[in-house]
Amino acid sequence: MLKKVKILFCNCILFGAVSAQNLLPDVWRFKTGDDLNYAKPEFVDTTWQLIKSGATWERQGTKDYDGYAWYRTTIFIPEKLKADAEKYGGLMLNLGKVDDADYTYFNGELLGKTGEFPPNYVGKYDVERNYSISTKSIAWGKNNTVAVRVYDQSGGGGINGNAAELIIKGATDYFKIEAKFSRPDHIIIGKDTATLFFAVKNLLLEQLTGKISLEVTTDFGDKVSSESKEITLSKQSSSVTGFFVKELKPGFYKAVAHLQSNLGNKSLRFSFGVNPEKIESPTDRNADFDVYWEDAKKDLADVKPDYKLQLIDSLSKGKRNIYLVEMQSLGNIKIKAWYAIPKKAGKYPAILHVQGYSGFLKLDGMYESDDMIALGLNIRGHGFSQDDFNPGFPGFLLSGIEEKEKYVYRGAYMDTRRAVEFLFSRPEVDTAKVAVEGGSQGGALSIATAALNNTRISLCVPHVPFLSDFKDYFRIANWPGNEFTTFVATTLPGATWDNIYNTLSYIDIKNLAPWVKCPTFMAIGLVDDVCPPHINFAAFNQITSPKSYVVYPNAGHGLPSEYTVLKYKWIKKQWAIKETVTEPVKAKTGKNLQAKSSKK
Repeated sequence: MLKKVKILFCNCILFGAVSAQNLLPDVWRFKTGDDLNYAKPEFVDTTWQLIKSGATWERQGTKDYDGYAWYRTTIFIPEKLKADAEKYGGLMLNLGKVDDADYTYFNGELLGKTGEFPPNYVGKYDVERNYSISTKSIAWGKNNTVAVRVYDQSGGGGINGNAAELIIKGATDYFKIEAKFSRPDHIIIGKDTATLFFAVKNLLLEQLTGKISLEVTTDFGDKVSSESKEITLSKQSSSVTGFFVKELKPGFYKAVAHLQSNLGNKSLRFSFGVNPEKIESPTDRNADFDVYWEDAKKDLADVKPDYKLQLIDSLSKGKRNIYLVEMQSLGNIKIKAWYAIPKKAGKYPAILHVQGYSGFLKLDGMYESDDMIALGLNIRGHGFSQDDFNPGFPGFLLSGIEEKEKYVYRGAYMDTRRAVEFLFSRPEVDTAKVAVEGGSQGGALSIATAALNNTRISLCVPHVPFLSDFKDYFRIANWPGNEFTTFVATTLPGATWDNIYNTLSYIDIKNLAPWVKCPTFMAIGLVDDVCPPHINFAAFNQITSPKSYVVYPNAGHGLPSEYTVLKYKWIKKQWAIKETVTEPVKAKTGKNLQAKSSKK
């Protein structure tokens, strides 16, 4: 008989009596740069440009800008709204997502912050910002100022996703639903049934009556379960309700718990996984798969690397020397990298950092202490490696797709091989200890690097890996499949799905993963809609060497800051390196993926 596994939710639920009228205008005042005077209500911003809050600043004319910027808006809040606001505790400022960190001010006072600015940078570009404003902070019947200080490390920047809104709090802000699984990562192991519990808590002084429903679907959108139950809650009370779900095959699931009540409606969306290491997504290698990659290696070997190192004095003031490295890769294309070496003589382990799609891998995205060497590679078409090859974004992903020998990722994977060869040419590198790490596209590059250099790479550390299990990937996620769909609509030679899938099969990391021979540590976000968990495990499950993973149940494509600390601790533990310093915290995976500011 199948056993049940219990999953407890305890979040709260609310209800809305007051209509949610947005008090914010459609556009804000915007200025790049940084000055804390911009937070003051009396500051005059009439010369600033106008910008909308629902899209990155890059999409609104401020191209290729990373760093600090400010948003400001002034709104008149009528006295007549005061009574409604006092009923439920004030106003709510919903900024949506801010790329990457923000400090938000209301009438000159700090209202709230998400992430951290340099020098202790922590990016939170995929976190929704919801800031509560008390009635005492509001100038009723007068103008009020909202100012948002933003820092963007790379890629798209600013307030994006949904347009910001300022609304009166309602009853639904006072009851909640929160998932509490038996495992903190929301993964069910060893079972194919589950009793899903959730607790409804009513914090108001009114009785709540209504209906709770739960719908569960696979990540492909197939309905698994749908059920509802009546509920009655007296004032300031709580109740726990459970739903039994069966036939949960290995995979990932999306669920919606919805409360309809006399006091308003509230929904909770969450995800969970079931036996992810048993997900079956077989390799689909062509007969000439091995030959394809052996030929690529031979073609690379025919290109003289011509390594060049330039010491950057201005960046070498501390305990490390920083070099700009140039080297020639497949097709005689020049690629560049940052190279950071401890000044103290000796041999050191090395980490090869590889970047996200369209990202510029900068020094502040690399390991920063002086007990290991760091090489930050910008593959062809990325960052400062665009001199000889620059198809742009969009464009990179489809470059050469018509012919497998010309496809862009054949060259990109060889770029990482050339970077490994560079490390092995250096006398200061302990070649028994070379790791590769990266996120999203960098996660794919990490697995490909470990596979195609499996006698040299000793540790592989991918997170939210891209470029995997394409046929399933295009069913689950909108991007990148939409770019290929557009391409198939053309009349160009090779613009067919059969040809596309044939080419992609050679660079699909699930087909390369069986060649990985080193310990591997993968991290994923359970609600990642850019590189969904299914495609992460499609590749991970093909690795036969020692491996482990960590799941962040509430994270999307951007992982929480503690992952950066965790990955370096894992690397040092594998190599028996004593922890002597605290690594810097950065949780960024790359630049713009699409027209949105979601990042890879």
